[in-house]
Amino acid sequence: MTAEAMPASDGIVLRAERIGKVYPGTTALHAVDFAVRRGVVNVLLGENGAGKSTLMKILAGAEQPSSGRLFLDGREVAFASVNDAAAHGIGIIFQEMNLCPNLSVAENIFLGQPALRLGIDIDAARHAAETRALLRRLEHDIDPHTLVGDLRIAQQQIVEIAKALARDVRILIMDEPTSALSATEVEILFRVIGELTAEGVAIVYISHRLEELVRIGDTVTVLRDGRLQARAEMRDVDIPWLIAQMVGTMAEAAAHPPPSLGAGGLLRISEVSLANPHGGFLVDHVSLDVAAGEVVGLYGLLGAGRSELFEVLIGAQPDATGSAQLAGQELFGLPIATRIRAGIALVPEDRQREGLVQTLSVAVNLTLASLWQFLRGIAIDVTEERRAVARMIRDLLIKVSSPDVEVTALSGGNQQKVVIGKALLTRPKLLLLDEPGRGIDVGAKAEVFGTMRALAREGLGVMFATSDLKEVMAVADRIVVMAGGRISGDFARAEATEERLVAAANLGGAAAAGGMR
Repeated sequence: MTAEAMPASDGIVLRAERIGKVYPGTTALHAVDFAVRRGVVNVLLGENGAGKSTLMKILAGAEQPSSGRLFLDGREVAFASVNDAAAHGIGIIFQEMNLCPNLSVAENIFLGQPALRLGIDIDAARHAAETRALLRRLEHDIDPHTLVGDLRIAQQQIVEIAKALARDVRILIMDEPTSALSATEVEILFRVIGELTAEGVAIVYISHRLEELVRIGDTVTVLRDGRLQARAEMRDVDIPWLIAQMVGTMAEAAAHPPPSLGAGGLLRISEVSLANPHGGFLVDHVSLDVAAGEVVGLYGLLGAGRSELFEVLIGAQPDATGSAQLAGQELFGLPIATRIRAGIALVPEDRQREGLVQTLSVAVNLTLASLWQFLRGIAIDVTEERRAVARMIRDLLIKVSSPDVEVTALSGGNQQKVVIGKALLTRPKLLLLDEPGRGIDVGAKAEVFGTMRALAREGLGVMFATSDLKEVMAVADRIVVMAGGRISGDFARAEATEERLVAAANLGGAAAAGGMR
């Protein structure tokens, strides 16, 4: 069903007309129309980078459109901020959690709209009581006085949802609300969504989990490359239709030269599992081989187990079971530092918090993981260390006026290169990169991926995790799909299509029949 085929409805409460959004160097939205209907679940679907979150931030006042207009109840509006949109009854649960870890659960939920006693001081007892009631509705017994920073990710997601429910919203935007939730928690959320729509609340729902969308959605709008691709009543479509609209008929990606693979398996993973403390597995009996000189893309949705598998391999999850051998050496049982010396290195997804020390210079950040290489007796050979830093800045084309500049002065792409350089200075045999293209511009992304291919040509094994189809199709020699902690597809590059990858990520191994190896 095309954009013009959408049936008219008198239930539209919020309408976006020809919304455009331009950032330096890229256009995120191109004249997009979007209608939100009262009392239904309005699904917004698209690949990563399609413009979904940007459009939702505009509707919620977090971003301003470069062009186009918004109409609320038929009247043109312009939201100057999230608080401004909230005053009009629009709430949002952001994809990236927007909580203060040093505040309690109750303080986070009522931040910005505290209940006052006699208009003077904050009524903490009322906050705690209302927080307990909200959490009971979500079937959680989290203590309102617990610091958010002490909660696991799924509990923080519940707090985000409770924070949205605490406001008297007419329109509630949910951007990937189930990404960190268990199956039981998802069921509870769906029940609450049903209650809200029965009360007339309009839900805008974004998720990559297609079964979820078909199950709870009433209408669906598909964005592709920042443009409106299609919209329809959910009852009239199915999952193959959604996949086709989302990825389209894709031309064959540019062919890679065949990788020059080393003899034997560089990495051999056998029956690796990581238990979820709350039941089930985060990584569920994964077995996988990676050859020297091979670039393996690990594709999957949020919560698929990709990051957890990397954490297991580097040693950040000591409770994992199974076996992982690097060049014949068993990694399990070794501390992180010993694994790094054995030849494994990780570029984490969150470069700001996990990959860099933001108060230190570029030079210090580059050599933090490899200082042992520059030890001469009990002292650091500063001259040799500076040579290594200069070489890495040159080889990775890091744009910096001086190695002594604080690392936060660099652009996102150059910060990512510093994290990669830090890993490379450990002289790894296997490089793991978690979402290496996230948060950096197109040019920087091309340079990072070019570096990955160059490293593979030099004989390194490279594994990178991504939820971006275009990235994995463009860079990987082999694509391994994960879903629910398991490998649901293993495709040679020549076999892989976007349709197959999306199906494997959403439907598990059965959907990938014929493409498994």
